[in-house]
This record gives sequence, C-alpha cells and structure tokens, in this order.
Amino acid sequence: MNNPRKSASFNGTIRMSDVARVAGVSLVTVSRAINQPDKLATETLAAVQQAITQLGYVPNLMAGSLASSRSRIIAAMVPTISNLVFAETIEALTERLNASGYQLLLAQTHYRQESEPHLLDTFLGRRVDGVVLLGDVRHTHAPQGPGPSIEQRLRESGIPVVQTWDLLPNPIDMQVGFSNFAVGQTAGNYLCQQGHRNIGFIGADEPRSHARLQGLRSAVYAQGGTVFAAPTAPPAGIEAAAPQLTRLLQQEAHFSAVFCNSDLLAAGVLFECRERGLNVPEQLAVMGLGDIPIAAAASPKITTIRLHRRQIGEITAQLLIDSLQNKSARETSIDIGFDIIQRASA
Repeated sequence: MNNPRKSASFNGTIRMSDVARVAGVSLVTVSRAINQPDKLATETLAAVQQAITQLGYVPNLMAGSLASSRSRIIAAMVPTISNLVFAETIEALTERLNASGYQLLLAQTHYRQESEPHLLDTFLGRRVDGVVLLGDVRHTHAPQGPGPSIEQRLRESGIPVVQTWDLLPNPIDMQVGFSNFAVGQTAGNYLCQQGHRNIGFIGADEPRSHARLQGLRSAVYAQGGTVFAAPTAPPAGIEAAAPQLTRLLQQEAHFSAVFCNSDLLAAGVLFECRERGLNVPEQLAVMGLGDIPIAAAASPKITTIRLHRRQIGEITAQLLIDSLQNKSARETSIDIGFDIIQRASA
C-alpha cells in the first residue's frame, strides 16, 4: 500500500496539491475548506479534512491572508478568563467563529485600563479582521500621554467592532449585551418586593459593578430604603465575600439583604453567614448574579439574575461574520436581557 507521505512532493513538504490529490478535489476546494469551511458540502469538507489529517498538512495561513488581505483572526479583549461568566461567552464565540474559518486571538486586561492601548497595538499590528470588547473603552488613552483614544483608533481602523456585556449610548460599531444599571435596578426592586428596605452590596470596584450599584441605589432609594456598599479591588472572587461582609457589618449597617455582583460572591457570603451563625434567608437574604452552577448547588440555593452568556458569544460571532461577508445586519445594538431566578436564599 502506498504511503501518501512518501508520494508527496520530492522534498518531503506536504503541499495543498497533495491534499487535493488525496481528497480527489480541486485546489480551490481545498483552499475553501481551510478558509471558508461553511461554503462546502459536509461530505466534501470531511474528505478534505481527512486528507489533511492523513498527510499531516499544515496550511500556510499567512499566504492566504496576504492574498485575500484577511488574516481570518478575530481579537477579543477581556478582563479575565478565570471568571466562569466570561469563559462561557468566549467558548461560544470561539465555536461559532471556528465553524466559519476564523480563529480567536484572546488577551486579558486583568481589569487594568492602562493595558488596553498596548493590547490594541498588538491586535492592529497583526491585522486582525475584527475586535470584540467587554465594555466601554471610549475614553482610554495610552499611558504615555495624550493621543487618540481606543475608540478613535478603532473607528479609524475600519474593521468591525462588537462591544459586549453592556449597552452603551454610543457604541463604537456594534454591541450585544444588557443594561448593567437595569440589572441592579431589577435586583433592588425584587428585594424591596420581598420586604427589604436596607440592602448591602458586595462587588468589585470596576465600571460594570458601579453601574449595577447605581441601579440598585436607584430602585432602593425610590422606595425609601438605604444601600450599603464596600467594594473591593477587582477581580472579586469568592475569597472577597467574607472581608466585604465583615466591613459592612463593622459599619454598623443594619441591612436585611445583600445583592452580590456574582454568584461566587453570593456563595462566599453563604459560607461566612454559616461561620457567623446567621440564618439565610431569615436573618439575611442573599441574591447573586450570573446563574452559574454553584447558584443551584449551594445550600440554600441562591436567588440570582440569569445572564445569557453563551448567547452573547454566539450573536457577537454572527455579527462579525455577517459584517466581514458584507451582509447588512438587521440590528447593530442587541439587548439580550436577563431573568430573575428565584430560589431559597432570597
């Protein structure tokens, strides 16, 4: 039986023509399988992919990008990948992009605004085809001094941009998300409806958290209540819950409920309440955000606000793909909303 590797080019390099010969298709079809897999019939794509695997062919992606002026790379700037709520969005984004022949270049800001201009330099230097942002970067400048903001640079680049996890009054290009102010407002209204008027807030000192806190205050103040807050530096993981709750209690703040900026923080509050002998929800109602698995697994189960994380990633990817294929988007600002999930903790 002939070894397809040995029958390849004389110098041992596997070429696209070898893949075409083994798969029984044209060079154009192989190119399309690599760069536009969604354009091929399932059986044809499978035959080409099998030949690529059999031969060990590594596509020269740079050659294709030079010829088409497209890198087929989408860049995403996120605060962190350790937070499950962001991870699920990135996973869905990656899956949908990969299915259309695009790869994701992922960078973390670690919640530091000063990192954003340098990351943008990297993205634009690699000639990415599109950019995904989590939140608002309109006023971020390079730390070395005045100059064009990230917003200005992205507008001038001409590449599609999708901002996510927020709804902004003037997005750079497109946006997919929800109102963080409305999230806090909804939490405040819900807790007030349960009879609470003095409410604590536990979260991080960062823009999305600030917007939720403002929404919470808006709802609670409108009903004659008070909000107590002691945010900590981001990222605020489960370990930040106990110190924040302790600081609130040390302020002699008399509150009967807390709204936590994540389900992990809410779980941390439950642990701390157990240590202190506080009964939930009788002595302290606890509400989280995100509806990640720990919310339903905790004891008591955590009342939370469900965020449609995968949907954000899927819609974001489709907006980018449609834009790059010159398809007109029906909507460029998409509010996916959120839902209250009522459980035993509040």
